[in-house]
Amino acid sequence: MLHKQLTFTVAVLFFFAAIHVTYAQSNYFPPAGSWDRRTPEQAKLDPAKLKEAINFAIASEAKGPRSQELGLTQSFGQAPFGELVGPTKDRGDATGIIIRNGYIVAECGDPLRVDMTHSVTKSFLSTVVGVAFDRKLIRSLQDKVVDYNAPVVVYQPGQRYDVGERFGSSSFLDLFATDHNRKITWETMLRQTSDWEGTLWGKPDWADRPDRDSSKWLNRQHGEPGTAYEYNDVRVNALALAALNVWRKPLPQVLKENIMDEIGASNTWRWYGYENSYVVIDGQIMQSVSGGGHWGGGMFINAYDMARFGLLTARNGKWGNKQLLSTEFIRQAKTPTPVQPTYGFMNWFLNTDKKLYANAPASAFVHVGNGTNIVYIDPDNDLVIVVRWIENNKINEFIGKVLASLKN
Repeated sequence: MLHKQLTFTVAVLFFFAAIHVTYAQSNYFPPAGSWDRRTPEQAKLDPAKLKEAINFAIASEAKGPRSQELGLTQSFGQAPFGELVGPTKDRGDATGIIIRNGYIVAECGDPLRVDMTHSVTKSFLSTVVGVAFDRKLIRSLQDKVVDYNAPVVVYQPGQRYDVGERFGSSSFLDLFATDHNRKITWETMLRQTSDWEGTLWGKPDWADRPDRDSSKWLNRQHGEPGTAYEYNDVRVNALALAALNVWRKPLPQVLKENIMDEIGASNTWRWYGYENSYVVIDGQIMQSVSGGGHWGGGMFINAYDMARFGLLTARNGKWGNKQLLSTEFIRQAKTPTPVQPTYGFMNWFLNTDKKLYANAPASAFVHVGNGTNIVYIDPDNDLVIVVRWIENNKINEFIGKVLASLKN
């Protein structure tokens, strides 16, 4: 009887020890300047099937021009007021990183290369709004943004205020002056359901992905904030300027100090706005950054730094022992938008009911940008995958091949 009790006790101890080891692995956070690796076998992945997935991603490299200047001009540049106003950079080879339990198990291409990441920039923008929420600079994401509005002076070298033609005109840029815009909340801007109206940095809201019926450009009906989803970079840029007014310092600086330095990101990433998106705050000239790259600008970053950001969101905003983004902000970011259930906050694309990627678990979510650039987070399988410059219609198949390599 004693022998059986001892055997049972030892088995229980081994069971809990195994749980402890697994838990410790799943909470590994790479220190700055290094990243531990595991073989596919150590990470419980079939190496042959994983190699097949990587080869598939390489073979599915985006067909668009490597010149982002040319590619953007051929696409968004064909819309009204579509001219580039920010910097661009030619892209590199198809690149990827696969991480399991926090460890790198495979990579390809040139992960150190800094490239445009286009609309993945929006995820960094929502993050600095999230930090403002956590610091109580924004009391509630359901607050109206107009209540945080500040007088905005656009920096224009040589600007004079004693010109007769300007007499009686406001010197300020007011993002929320209209009756419609005064109703907009932080949440509806984050969910791209605000229907914000106006022109910012020379780009009218209607000119971004314009309606095919040009008669609607200047005479459309506005929906109440929250009732209709529309992916629109002018409105994203309005959110960036609103956040800049809350922080009173450049958003790249906010991101660096509160997120990127904390997660051990490199010093090679840069976040740009436009040639005309400078404002004056507290006597300082600051650039209001863009939330994407289709007029140039946005985030320029390497794949390792994208992966670190993906690991932060995979760990619900926690890095090591520090909660960099609150669980409450993460919860709201991952809550489906009622009128667009596969979208949370920008740019958290959700796999609600497996409608986004049929091969992935419903709990998976992604940060996605043109190119295609993607940061895939799979909590069920403790996976973070960065893939750059892959055809968008090949992503689901690529994910299926990676998941097929899992041994457990």
